[in-house]
Amino acid sequence: MSLFGSSGIRGVVGRDFTVDLAVRIGTAVGNLYRRVVVGKDTRTSGDMITSALASGVNSVGGDVYMAGMLPTPTLAKAASRFDCGLMVTASHNPPEYNGVKMWNPDGSSFGSEQMQEMESLIRREGYDTPDWRGVGKVYVHEGAIENHIDSILRDIGQCQSRVVVDCGCGAASVVTPLLLRRMGCTVVSLNSHPDGFFPGRSPEPTEDQLGVLKETVVRSGADIGLAHDGDGDRVVAVDDRGRFVSGDRLLALFASTAGKRGMVAPIDASMMLDDLVRGPVVRTRVGDVYVSEALKESGLEFGGEPSGTFVFARRSYCPDGIYAAALLTRIASGNRLSSLIDSLPSYPSVRESFSFDGTKRGEVEGRIETEFKRMECSRVLTMDGYRAEFPDGWFLVRLSGTEPKMRMTVEARSREALEKLSDMSRSIVMRCLE
Repeated sequence: MSLFGSSGIRGVVGRDFTVDLAVRIGTAVGNLYRRVVVGKDTRTSGDMITSALASGVNSVGGDVYMAGMLPTPTLAKAASRFDCGLMVTASHNPPEYNGVKMWNPDGSSFGSEQMQEMESLIRREGYDTPDWRGVGKVYVHEGAIENHIDSILRDIGQCQSRVVVDCGCGAASVVTPLLLRRMGCTVVSLNSHPDGFFPGRSPEPTEDQLGVLKETVVRSGADIGLAHDGDGDRVVAVDDRGRFVSGDRLLALFASTAGKRGMVAPIDASMMLDDLVRGPVVRTRVGDVYVSEALKESGLEFGGEPSGTFVFARRSYCPDGIYAAALLTRIASGNRLSSLIDSLPSYPSVRESFSFDGTKRGEVEGRIETEFKRMECSRVLTMDGYRAEFPDGWFLVRLSGTEPKMRMTVEARSREALEKLSDMSRSIVMRCLE
């Protein structure tokens, strides 16, 4: 079974993701990269895992530069000064999870070929290790947060927006509120206590988790509300009327400006992108690594996912929820965000997740394949899961790459069509999970 999911290596600490695995990952990375910068999000297991990674890198002669607790895009930017960056995070997963994402100096996460190479090295037994005179060292790397903030300020500039930002008690707590204040904004921050337990809400900023943010935006008369995930590579928003703005809608908003020449989006992204973008909409597998790979190959400048990850290739190939938050804030300072959102085309959609026994993943995959082989529709796309397309909409059924869940996405051109396609796709899901 592959160690890598769609976003690095992760699992429940002590069960799926162990200290031994972290040491092996560090040893594999240190075998190829001599200067490695390491960061972590707020999780309680972060110190343990960063120490284990450093031990592995040091054991084969590599040096480690500890950047401390910071968001993923901040670490990815810092990686530009090193051979490689390691971010200890499980992103939006619950606090018992942790993991590692690996970054190239250009801000891209390790691509498909690199992941295959790392997988082989992690599983390898025996390395040529130096004696006591050749082991690596551990240094402290300072200034990563300030460098990231300064680079965003140079791009975004000043604005006078009133903002409420919900950091989810994650790593963005130490960056986004400060950045927005330095931009000139009036800021109210929520859930900015990074204690590793995520006490305010789940680290995944779904609409049902953001009731306090909605209320605070309306009560304070804010122009925008922002919410991050656990490691700050994602952002979603609440408009000035207190309405949740999904990642799909934000993707469309950015696409209407940043994606004028074309853009990259995964297979589960809305068909509204095809209405807004003048150039090609290049579809990929779900996962920011695949979006970044396609941006490199195509030469396009913008891509993202409905999960709330946005990649601005001229800056970095890392999804940067911090930069996206600042850009949204500037947009909201000159226009009512609610009016901009209402001007976008809109198709009704449904997204649902269904948990299953992870030990039966192969069996579940086989059932999905069988179901879609007998599907009567216009077309079935199989680059990642199974997307069935119909004249009045589409639905996608795929297994998560990071946790034992089946994802279902449905979008249609009318409510009636949405209900019909939703019933059809749920029936398939239920049969696959019996």
